[in-house]
Amino acid sequence: MELSTALRWRRRAFRWQLSAKLLVISLVVTVLAFSAVCGSVLLDMRRNTEELARQTMENLSATIDADVSRNVEFYDKSLQAVVKNLALPELADVSKPILQLILFDRATTAPHFGAIQVFDAAGNLSLDASTLKPPPERRDDEEFFKVHRDNPDVGLFISRPMLYQGGYSIVLSRRLATPSGGFNGIVVGTIRLGYFHDLFRRLRIGEQDVVSILTHNGVIIMRRPFDLDVVGKDVSNIAGVIKTLGQRSGWFSGVGLDDGTPRMYVWSDSSHPLVVLVGKPWRNVLSLWRKEAIRLGAILLVLASFVAGVTIFLIREIDRRARAEQRLEELSVTDPLTGLTNRRKFDAAIETEWQRAQRQQTPVALLMIDADHFKGYNDSFGHQAGDQMLIGIAVCIADSVHRAGDCAARFGGEEFAVLLPGLSAYAALSVAETIRGKVEQWSIDQTGVTISVGTASITPGPATPWSVLVEAADKALYAAKASGRNRSVVASSTRELSLVA
Repeated sequence: MELSTALRWRRRAFRWQLSAKLLVISLVVTVLAFSAVCGSVLLDMRRNTEELARQTMENLSATIDADVSRNVEFYDKSLQAVVKNLALPELADVSKPILQLILFDRATTAPHFGAIQVFDAAGNLSLDASTLKPPPERRDDEEFFKVHRDNPDVGLFISRPMLYQGGYSIVLSRRLATPSGGFNGIVVGTIRLGYFHDLFRRLRIGEQDVVSILTHNGVIIMRRPFDLDVVGKDVSNIAGVIKTLGQRSGWFSGVGLDDGTPRMYVWSDSSHPLVVLVGKPWRNVLSLWRKEAIRLGAILLVLASFVAGVTIFLIREIDRRARAEQRLEELSVTDPLTGLTNRRKFDAAIETEWQRAQRQQTPVALLMIDADHFKGYNDSFGHQAGDQMLIGIAVCIADSVHRAGDCAARFGGEEFAVLLPGLSAYAALSVAETIRGKVEQWSIDQTGVTISVGTASITPGPATPWSVLVEAADKALYAAKASGRNRSVVASSTRELSLVA
């Protein structure tokens, strides 16, 4: 069975549309896949960048922590030696110079470490490593004294930064106990804040990097960059600091106390007396990664733009080709003179409609139209006038046939055919008369051009060919010619022809 031209065109148009959609989908999938790969690479690069920054900062934290812990431990051993020696009963009758020598022979003499002092249970200075005759001094109102007096198990206590012996220092202290375990005073030593300044100056630290040294109570005893408003501040209620003091090592993301800058904070070992916390701004941590991300993003944008441009170009080319093929298809099924359907398309259309009518048992009507006295008109006025006459008739036909399934065609020469699916003979006759009337009206200025119309309508049986319908309409046309022309004749179902004026 030959497909109708319209159906072939619809299928071809569908294929073109499908091709365009598949092209767009494939290009979009390609861009998305490339984007996913780039995104995955960027995520891996970010993780690697963060990991490298953490390792670098952990190494820095470990370096600072090692130096601070070593000095604190060394100084604490001196304090412990004093505590141990004072507990010896043999020293009760020793002269003060000898006692001074015994107690403080292991005391450190580093420039940033203060002299070790001993305070009695009342808080009065009794011994000083720097002199045999210390001036009167009382410290019973200081925090480090009260802590040891009220808590026997404190061990080494590190105070907040404070003004002590003429300079800002942290005080390290241990408890002295009587033989029965009672409070007998304290031994104290100091580390000046200048030690930390010198330590930080020896290290290569970024301008916006932050180094904080905290006690296990969450108090900042030193910070770089130095800020008196921050040093000595209790930050134990900050979530990141809670995590720092609760885990041996790790990292967290937080903002600076004074500048609000988002930073990555890392610590290496929180088991030491002081905890070193190093912070680096996220913008510095990710600066190289961000440059690479911008570069890959720009490449991806260029690629996406190129793909979009190629897609648009190809879609336009596909559409242009589809329109060109549609135009060629239309030209192949269109009569070049009248603009109506040609005989080839008409045969395909009547085949399709005839088979549909056989399935649905509905009528199919056909009008066969012929221009009256066309040969004489052509001879009298010339071929160009004859062509204009055919064009005028075609316009009248096209103006009278409006349904989607109708098909108006130039059947051959001066003969036309109009296929009217679903119409009875007399409904088709009404259309025929409309066409004839329009041609007659139009021909007032065309030296009396008229047409004759043969009309037939058949409900096809299973084995009935559509040529029967054409034959019936053709016979009705001959009857109209024989009856004087300029009229419509409908073929009866009994094959006898009835004349309709």
